[in-house]
Amino acid sequence: MARRPSAVLLVCLLMAVPPLDSRPGAASCLRAAVPLQDGARGPELREPEPGQVRKVLAEIGERAGAAGDTAAITVSTWVHVLTDGRRRAPDEAVRAQIDTLNAAYGGRFGGVDTGVRFHLDGITLTRHADWFGDPLGHEQAMKNRLRKGGVQTLNLYVGQLSELVLGFSTYPFWYAGSPQLDGVVIDWRSLPGGALRNFDRGFTGVHEIGHWLGLFHTFENGCEAPGDGVDDTPPEGLPTEGCPASKDTCPLGAADPIHNFMDYGHDRCMREFTPGQAARMHEMWAAYRAPQ
Repeated sequence: MARRPSAVLLVCLLMAVPPLDSRPGAASCLRAAVPLQDGARGPELREPEPGQVRKVLAEIGERAGAAGDTAAITVSTWVHVLTDGRRRAPDEAVRAQIDTLNAAYGGRFGGVDTGVRFHLDGITLTRHADWFGDPLGHEQAMKNRLRKGGVQTLNLYVGQLSELVLGFSTYPFWYAGSPQLDGVVIDWRSLPGGALRNFDRGFTGVHEIGHWLGLFHTFENGCEAPGDGVDDTPPEGLPTEGCPASKDTCPLGAADPIHNFMDYGHDRCMREFTPGQAARMHEMWAAYRAPQ
C-alpha cells in the first residue's frame, strides 16, 4: 500500500478545449492527492481560457437549444477493474461506488436530484501490472482493449494511480475527436470504504463523472466571467482545501460553494449539485451524447 499523505493537494488538469473534430491530448481532469508543503497549494497545471468556455456554452445552445432535454438519463456503465495480481477493487466496492453515484446524482446527500442515474451493465477484471500501476501512462492501449459501448456508455477504469492523482476524465465535447479515449479513471482506494484518508466515500468518482457529463469546476476562471458557465454556482477564486466551515474568495459574489461535488474539498465536505448543474448535464447529454 502506498504511503497515505496526511494532507492532500487537489490539482486538476483541464486541457484546453479542442475543436470537435480534433483529438484531445492526455485525459482531461486530474483530481490529485499530494502532500502539502507548508500548507501551500500549487498552481493549476492547465486551465481553459474564458473564451474557450464561452465557445462550448455557445455550441451547447446551437446543438441542444436553450432549454435542453429534461428527460431522465440512465447511463449504461461498465466498470473495468485492473489488478497486478495482488491488489484490486473488490466487486462489492464497485457496486458500492455505483450506489454512491446514484445517491449523489439523486440528491440523497443534499442538493437536487439531477435526473441522472447509473446502471451497472457489467464488471471486467484485467490482470496487467503496468495498467494497474500507471493507467494514465498506458491509457491508449488500456482503453483500446477494454472499452465497451458507444457515446452513451460510461466506461469507468479502476486501478492504482500515483500519490499525485486520484482520478481523471474526458469531456463529452471531446468524444467526436477521440471516441476510444472517452471515459473515467479513478484510484481503487477512493471507492467507498477505501484506504485513502479524506477521499474514501466514493466522491472522486462522483466528481470525475461530473466532468464526463460536462461540468467544469466551480472555481473555473476564478472570480471572472463566465466562471463555470452555470448561473447558480457562485464564483470561486480558489479551490477549497480540506473542509472549512465557510469560505468567500470573490468579493462581489456569494459564499464559495464548498459543498459542491465539483469543488476540491475532502469527501466529507462534498454533498450537492445545483439545479443549474443538473440542467447543464442534460444540455451536454443532448448536445454530445444523445442520438442525433
